[in-house]
Amino acid sequence: MKKKIGLLVTGGLLVSSTAHAQAPTVEGLSVSLDMVWIMVAALLVFFMHAGFAMVESGFTRSKNALNILMKNFLTISTAAILYLALGYALMFGSSIAGFTGMDGFFLTGHEDQIGFFVFQAMFAATCATIISGAVAERMKLSSYILLTVAMTAVIYPIVGHWVWGDGWLAELGFTDFAGSTVVHLTGALGAVVAVKFLGARLGKYSKGKVNVIAGHNIPLGALGVFILWFGWFGFNGGSTLAADPSLIPHVITTTLLSASGGVLASAFYTNIRFKRVDASLTLNGALAGLVGITAGTGDVSPFGAIIIGLIAGVLLVEAVTFIDRKVKLDDPVGAIAVHGVCGIWGTLAVGLFSTSTGLFYGGGITQLGVQAIGVLAVSAWTVAAVSTFLFIVTRFTTIRVTKEEEISGLDFVEHGSAAYELRESVFSDNSSAPEFGTGLVHRLNNLESPSKKAEAN
Repeated sequence: MKKKIGLLVTGGLLVSSTAHAQAPTVEGLSVSLDMVWIMVAALLVFFMHAGFAMVESGFTRSKNALNILMKNFLTISTAAILYLALGYALMFGSSIAGFTGMDGFFLTGHEDQIGFFVFQAMFAATCATIISGAVAERMKLSSYILLTVAMTAVIYPIVGHWVWGDGWLAELGFTDFAGSTVVHLTGALGAVVAVKFLGARLGKYSKGKVNVIAGHNIPLGALGVFILWFGWFGFNGGSTLAADPSLIPHVITTTLLSASGGVLASAFYTNIRFKRVDASLTLNGALAGLVGITAGTGDVSPFGAIIIGLIAGVLLVEAVTFIDRKVKLDDPVGAIAVHGVCGIWGTLAVGLFSTSTGLFYGGGITQLGVQAIGVLAVSAWTVAAVSTFLFIVTRFTTIRVTKEEEISGLDFVEHGSAAYELRESVFSDNSSAPEFGTGLVHRLNNLESPSKKAEAN
């Protein structure tokens, strides 16, 4: 990846140095197109956060929807600043023994890479926001932000350095085109540890029974999935780091086909397993296919992409069931299964379906072995780092809201307002309605001027 960055930087300097001296060259125009494509892709990845917000709020209860929206806004804002200050340097700075970068804090000395920074900052935020859905409805907002700080500033960038910063995994030949392991597995493992520290939501498990806590708005969740699917074309396509007229169509094609395979597999498999097509699992099937293809999207054939998506869709259904009922990790949106289990599958699938090094194409088991080493290494680092961080945090404070606060909902507890205005639809006599509304607007509307108060008296 550093070679591609170098080409962009060199080309950018070439364009800037010749802009005042002569007409743009073919090489200069090519570099300009590359940068425009990366910026467009970065904006698509940014828009994915709207998808995450919709999926998470739709798949959870209405009393926590506003809290989820705030977490997603704070995640991307926190990640952008911290990745500028620290994360980018650890990920793409000069390597220390292949483990981490050591320079480029606040892009010092890397000012010419600002476009690439924006694209990568969106990935850092995506990794962190995976945790948001898994810990929904019971984690304090302040504790979640602290974990976001750790993920985007240190934990994720170090994983990224190993793979995309010419670290030790890259030297082994580990392949992860757009982040099945770097982004999705890392985020999912952070979610696993956080959920273990938090415990399940109230009422989820009782007397050996697993209770369903239904989401309040599946259409909203479906909209989120469509937004994520749309943004994923930039997530994978932008990882080409060039406006390559042959590679980009291939990447977008494999992305489309794998997601489609995930949807069909989840729909048909749930119909066989549960005697009905389960809507939430089918929606997550699209995400399973997308995560599954992300590592090998540039290296597998369209047919291989379909197979990867079909397997991911089935794995998703079984993983959600296993995690929920056997492991008893309460994940309201299925993030651990989608991003973790399917992230592992997608990474290993490169060793099977890569047309250049895959086992099914005569490449032997070497690539598969390297992929497995990468999965194990990233898993060990992420679990150890997040566990250590949360252990330290919980020595000073609790990371979970109280029982009473969880019952009333995090919208009122954390924000003093609600995502939905229920006052007029629920209460016929507004004078007897409790004091809640949409927050600041509601409070301002209820303020009386001094003159009106005097008249009333």
